[in-house]
Amino acid sequence: MSTQQAAPLSEAAQTRKAVSNILKGSAGNLVEWFDVYVYTAFAAYFQSHFFNSSDDLQAGLEAMAVFSTSFLMRPIGSWFFGRYADRKGRKAALTLSVTMMSAGSFAIAIMPTQDVIGLWAMILLVFIRMVQGFSVGGEYGTSATYMSEAATAKRRGFFSSFQYVTLIGGQMLALLVLVILQNTMSKEDLTAWGWRIPFAIGGVAALVVLWLRRSMEETLSADQLRAAHVKVAGEAQPGTMKLLFTKHWKPLLICIGITLGGTVAFYTYTNFILKFMNDTSGIAKTDTSVINFWALFIFMLLQPVYGMLSDKIGRKPLLIWFGVTGVLFTWPLLSALAGTKDPFVAFLLMFGGLLMVGGYTSINALVKAELFPASIRALGVGLGYAIANSLFGGTVPLIGAALQKSGQVDMFFTYVTAAIFVSLLVYIFALKNKKSTHLDAEQGHAFLAKGSAEETDDGGKKDRVNA
Repeated sequence: MSTQQAAPLSEAAQTRKAVSNILKGSAGNLVEWFDVYVYTAFAAYFQSHFFNSSDDLQAGLEAMAVFSTSFLMRPIGSWFFGRYADRKGRKAALTLSVTMMSAGSFAIAIMPTQDVIGLWAMILLVFIRMVQGFSVGGEYGTSATYMSEAATAKRRGFFSSFQYVTLIGGQMLALLVLVILQNTMSKEDLTAWGWRIPFAIGGVAALVVLWLRRSMEETLSADQLRAAHVKVAGEAQPGTMKLLFTKHWKPLLICIGITLGGTVAFYTYTNFILKFMNDTSGIAKTDTSVINFWALFIFMLLQPVYGMLSDKIGRKPLLIWFGVTGVLFTWPLLSALAGTKDPFVAFLLMFGGLLMVGGYTSINALVKAELFPASIRALGVGLGYAIANSLFGGTVPLIGAALQKSGQVDMFFTYVTAAIFVSLLVYIFALKNKKSTHLDAEQGHAFLAKGSAEETDDGGKKDRVNA
């Protein structure tokens, strides 16, 4: 039986549609990551309310341990939301994810401290952060999938780069709120109750995004959603671990390898570096907040530039840029940062690190999405990212703080460099530039001209048609 198909949209209409969906999808990403980074941005002010240690370094270590604990839930969240997105749709999964994050932020904003409920304050904080870690575990893979699928073929790198625009934007907004409160409130008031304000802001913003996401378009077709629930004897269903581990285990391993060095470098230069400049460099907290804000602001604006570049030259050269420069310059940059107290020099060093990391952040979500077909994409991208992120990225603040406390900060430089080197090997040997991908077959080829053909992974030929 034949079905009548709607006339294809014009290029301008496709672009307008993509912009609308990308904005709605990325707004939730912005809020979720704001809620994630508010914790580390304000940890120095609320840690005394939840941890007993009178030693600031020890209390900071405990606060970072809670931050790292939330990462343990990310693989579980990526499994749950990835399966949900591949079987129920991207829109449904993204809506549920932001709802959970909103609830967690409101809970921290009103939660009693250890002076009121004792040890339960820390226990509740850990629990809430784990729920938020569960939510973020689902947000990354599903939003990466959605934004890659919603983008137009020839501008896929540009549009998908907005995942990290909003991810970095969430961190930048957390820092902006920190700077504003530092300059409008006394340190005593900020420590006493002002730290609750950003969590309340995050909760309210998530409710706004929840309303926006209701009007998002689903990128899976009705036929694909129906097929996800059809059981075929001897075949694994879409969105299941069985399908992932039996048919797509190799791209899963590549996804983990792509992420490993990138997530370590990203959390080093955008997250832990705040504490590093405070405790190791000896730069004042108010100065480091300003340094971080402006460095991240420029870094955020560069993401679409890197994305557009990848649409011209391919994805692999940008990853190679990150890998090579990261291996060569991580040690010199961090070593120089440890020895300076000049805020402007610290800004230049931090920004130098971010210029390297941009080769990864701008396109990594797209590269991972291209590895998997639609039937397993959200689960594959999300789980691959979450495994590497939990084991390596999420532990950066904890490892860095522990090595700081023991006076072995040089070991941290070595750790970051080694992690980037491992991923560089993956970029060199496991990826091919401008190669036909699953996403190309489904949505139109990013690099081949209309009507051309290219050999696929199974050795066959497939015609590629631009979206």
